[in-house]
Amino acid sequence: MSEYLFSNLTPDLILDAIESLGIYPESGLLALNSYENRVYQFLADDGQRYVAKFYRPQRWTNAQIQEEHDFSHQLETAEIPIAAPLNFDNKTLFNYQGYRFALFNSVGGRIFEVDNLDQLEVLGRFIGRLHQEGQKAPFKYRPQLSTEEFLINAKENILQSDLVSHAMLLPFTTVLDQVSELTFEKYVPFNEIRLHGDCHAGNILWTGEELMFVDLDDARQGPAIQDLWMMLSGDRANQTLQLDTLLCAYQEFCDFDYRELQLIEPLRAMRMINYMGWLAKRWHDPAFQRNFSWFASDKYWEQQVLALKEQLAALHEPALTLTP
Repeated sequence: MSEYLFSNLTPDLILDAIESLGIYPESGLLALNSYENRVYQFLADDGQRYVAKFYRPQRWTNAQIQEEHDFSHQLETAEIPIAAPLNFDNKTLFNYQGYRFALFNSVGGRIFEVDNLDQLEVLGRFIGRLHQEGQKAPFKYRPQLSTEEFLINAKENILQSDLVSHAMLLPFTTVLDQVSELTFEKYVPFNEIRLHGDCHAGNILWTGEELMFVDLDDARQGPAIQDLWMMLSGDRANQTLQLDTLLCAYQEFCDFDYRELQLIEPLRAMRMINYMGWLAKRWHDPAFQRNFSWFASDKYWEQQVLALKEQLAALHEPALTLTP
């Protein structure tokens, strides 16, 4: 099955897949904000709200998805709030007419506020607990966070897409090569553990006194700082305060290697380039062309040249420092 055949995932097929598990939707299907996979919320006849997640074909192997599910359940057993897949007859991953899917309880909450120090302190504790579990054993099937995937492969996807116009190609590739070269030099992880992998505000719900992690779809091996640096924003002084807040709470549960602070800007550069590569790779999916139409415009690539120049300057700056 081509990875772009989500067009065959009709409402009838979705409903039939859900009902194959003995869950019977009573409401319509509400499509949630997901482009990599297809995710739908619904109310069932048992009065419960559920979320059905249909995995993009050919992205992960069954073993890699199951390893994500198993990690979710390990965290849930450790009483770490996580949206874990539901178990039916000792299975969490299902296949219906070629589409792999899982079912989750629907969880609610407010968007996490990255500029709220009280919420950051709570998050630091929860990430510390997550990493306490994550370092108990490595992933066997899921990948590492690597420069090969996030820089080399991403760059190939961008250039092979032919979306960068001839006028923008030279200035874009020039700064892209400079950022990539310096990132290769600086990204030297010291220790790699199981991570959430994509720990940004959109994947955290605030429920009042606690938070809930959602979406372990990008879980992988990597340095602990990967699950922390995306919470940093503003100028250097603000980022230092935010980082200190996070790490003071984090270290109540898990030790932190302060050498990893020098990985923040290389990881930021990898995320920037990988995001462009992800959009280029998925460009044949109609959902991407519909929702990211600006990606093919010269204005977007002009903005990326400026953003990469700023990131190149950041890579040359001294890393953030804190006193252990």
